[in-house]
Amino acid sequence: MIDIIQALQQRNPTLGPYVLVLRADARARDAGDPNRLTPEADAWLAERAPGAKFSQETVLLAPYPGAMPADRVVAVMAFADARQLAAFATHWTVDPEPPEDEAA
Repeated sequence: MIDIIQALQQRNPTLGPYVLVLRADARARDAGDPNRLTPEADAWLAERAPGAKFSQETVLLAPYPGAMPADRVVAVMAFADARQLAAFATHWTVDPEPPEDEAA
């Protein structure tokens, strides 16, 4: 993952140093339109990480070691600082906690 982020930052320096690549099944991504975030994620970002940017970026990646690299489009979040990245990652990339009545 570090190699992917370094490649993204080299290809697009405007992303800055605080970058997170979202998986295709990330809860923050809109299931109906994966090129967007969910309204809940947008609201969370507006309140807790103003200035954060969601984008689709192209990066040259090999699907496995030794394979021929090819362009791949990935969903990227860029943040103003490390605290924003950490808060977003903690809230939006972990598995949601089950409701208390299901946990018992």
